[in-house]
Amino acid sequence: MRISQLLSGLVLVCFAGIASADLEPWTDYEVSEGVSNVTTIKVDSNMIDKYLEGLRDTWVPGNEVAMELGQIKDYGIYVSELPNGGEFNVVLVVQYASSADMQPDKAEYEAFMKAWGKENQEKSDKIVVTYPDIRTITGEYLLREVTMK
Repeated sequence: MRISQLLSGLVLVCFAGIASADLEPWTDYEVSEGVSNVTTIKVDSNMIDKYLEGLRDTWVPGNEVAMELGQIKDYGIYVSELPNGGEFNVVLVVQYASSADMQPDKAEYEAFMKAWGKENQEKSDKIVVTYPDIRTITGEYLLREVTMK
C-alpha cells in the first residue's frame, strides 16, 4: 500500500468521524434558559487589590441590590493566579434567570435606583471614574450553559 493511499484512507476516516458527530439541540443537549454576562478585564497587575476595593464598594453592593429585587440570579468575581499571563486577569460574571431579565424595564430601573439610593450612586460615580487609569475591558460575552444528555 502506498503512502498516498494510506493518507487518503486516514482523511476519509477523519471526515466520517466528523460527519457522525452532529448533535441535535434538545435531543443530545439542553441549552439553559438562563444567561451569564461575562466581562473580561485586564487590570494593571499592581492595581488588582485597588480594583477589587472599588468593586467591593460599587459593583458588589449594586449586584446585591439587584439580587434582593430578583433582577439577577447571582454574580461573581474571578481573579487569575497569573496576573500577567494573558489578555485578562479579572472576570466579572452576572447570572440572569433568562435573557428577558436583561431587557430595559422602567419599573425595575426605578425600583433599583430607589433601593440603591442617592448616596451609593454618588459614591459609585466618584470611584468608577478612576477605573480607566488601572484597567481595560478586554471582552464581554453573553453565555448560555449547555448540558449534555
